[in-house]
Amino acid sequence: MTYRQEYPRPQFVRKDWLNLNGVWSFAFDDQKIGTDQKWYAQDAAVFEKEIQVPFAYQTKLSGIEDTSLHDIVWYKRHFEISDLWKGKRIHLHFGAVDYRSWVYVNGQFAGYHEGGHTSFTYDITEYLTGGKETVVVKAEDPSTDETIPRGKQFWLEKSDSIWYTRTTGIWQTVWVEPVEPVRVGNLKWTPDIDHGNIQMEFEIFGDYSEKHVDVEINFQGERIVKDTVFIMERYTSRTFNLYNHKIFRTGFHHDGWNWTPENPNLFDVTIKLKDDNDRSLDDVQTYFGMRKVHTENGMVYLNNKPYYQKLVLDQGYWADGLLTAPTDEDLKKDIELAKEMGFNGCRKHQKTEDPRFLYWADKLGYLVWGECAASPSFNNDSVARLTKEWMEMVARDYNHPSIVAWVPLNESWGIPHVKENLHQQHHSLAMYHLLHSLDGTRLVISNDGWELTKTDICAIHNYNHGTKEEQGKYEAFKAELGTKEAAVASMPAKRRIYADGFSHQGEPILLTEFGGIGYKAGADAGWGYTSVANEEEFVADYRRVMEAVYASNVLHGYCYTQLTDVEQEINGILTYDRKPKCDLKKIKEINDMWHAETIS
Repeated sequence: MTYRQEYPRPQFVRKDWLNLNGVWSFAFDDQKIGTDQKWYAQDAAVFEKEIQVPFAYQTKLSGIEDTSLHDIVWYKRHFEISDLWKGKRIHLHFGAVDYRSWVYVNGQFAGYHEGGHTSFTYDITEYLTGGKETVVVKAEDPSTDETIPRGKQFWLEKSDSIWYTRTTGIWQTVWVEPVEPVRVGNLKWTPDIDHGNIQMEFEIFGDYSEKHVDVEINFQGERIVKDTVFIMERYTSRTFNLYNHKIFRTGFHHDGWNWTPENPNLFDVTIKLKDDNDRSLDDVQTYFGMRKVHTENGMVYLNNKPYYQKLVLDQGYWADGLLTAPTDEDLKKDIELAKEMGFNGCRKHQKTEDPRFLYWADKLGYLVWGECAASPSFNNDSVARLTKEWMEMVARDYNHPSIVAWVPLNESWGIPHVKENLHQQHHSLAMYHLLHSLDGTRLVISNDGWELTKTDICAIHNYNHGTKEEQGKYEAFKAELGTKEAAVASMPAKRRIYADGFSHQGEPILLTEFGGIGYKAGADAGWGYTSVANEEEFVADYRRVMEAVYASNVLHGYCYTQLTDVEQEINGILTYDRKPKCDLKKIKEINDMWHAETIS
């Protein structure tokens, strides 16, 4: 069986493409000799193993399932280009390769990429032979380098505590695409619901003289905009007003066109690049959502209305695939299960998620806080690496309406002395301002959990709710959440909520990690922040913790830990293989008891 055959870039679709997932030849390079011995030009005899791409060698679905440390690995496979693609530029795409990669096509070096969680592309046209083509990938993932953004990937062989099995090498789809020498790229959609405008920005690659772009925007099958944009320069911006359409003019309120978790309205777009003879050069299918998020009066607003966020922490791990979902349906299913429980979004924790997940969040209606894997240590290398990944992440995911917040730092990971260290505080501030400079449409949380600097949300982590027998601890937990003064002054992890020199400036207060009730379902063994013995106790303890959260008059949302068990952590509402630990209707009943109003 070949896995992950769905189109990997749902926000920017062209009809012709070739999926390279499947069986590749594979080799470990523990002696670090592959480059010197030119494995990229060797016969297949060097590659003694086979691996199922896009799964890392540590996973069951890879066919290897070896969790020992191998910092350098090599991949090789053959493919052929369709005769129908002759005369076009051929692009080789990688969804993600952790952490560094060198790519060779027919023995020639095609490119190098650093960063384990974002996509990259090479034009390989000049390296092709027209017959059987060969691609070789060398991937390096230094197991113990703490300046690399690694998130929850452990630097020892056996996972432990909050650290999990590593992912090395290719872990998202590899694919080939034919494009015309003149084509559209770097497309950005920026909605303005206050004026009914959508701004379209794009770049033309190649000779843009005497070219134009036909744009057609449709909503639920009805054409809203049909326009032609004449290309005068490489970078082009055009703003379309949607609310001038006859539907709106005859009384249909534009709130019904906005994107929300309850009504995930999307506009479908066709973009055709043509020359002066009206010959089509590029044809792209895409979409956008009309969505606005901002803060005001201590609350988060979605489309100019207060919106209480009920998020669940989602680490995006699967038992057989680790960071790679076994199927596209598995990505969709996680969102459907969360919504079934009454959550309206998630915080994607320490992971830049597959674009297919974000596509389903857009389609199904699910808020997402985007987060990047953290580096354990702080130095100039870790700063540069984190900054690079964030720039690539925002560029890739900017158009997804489901993403409402960016989380560049978490619990002072990688900045352990940010409380008083000005150097590390400047890094926190730099990430906050960098993200706002790249993206003016979303909120930014400077250091989720505690020791915040400048931030759009006061995000607090507090697991001190205790067990049902620890009534004093529970009452203290409620008191810490009870008022703004108490929440901001609390030290749930013996760390102050704000770093020295910073204080609460009226931003919304959300409890963004709590709960983590441990419950061993079946044969799983592990730990949670508290523990219960059976399903009945699990539901009762979930209710008890949520009652403390909902008793607060200051919280404007939460993020419960967590959606699923992950390896030795058994504090999910679902098991690692996504089986409910209780009747999910009971979780939804509890989640819906407060702040259940929806917006349209």
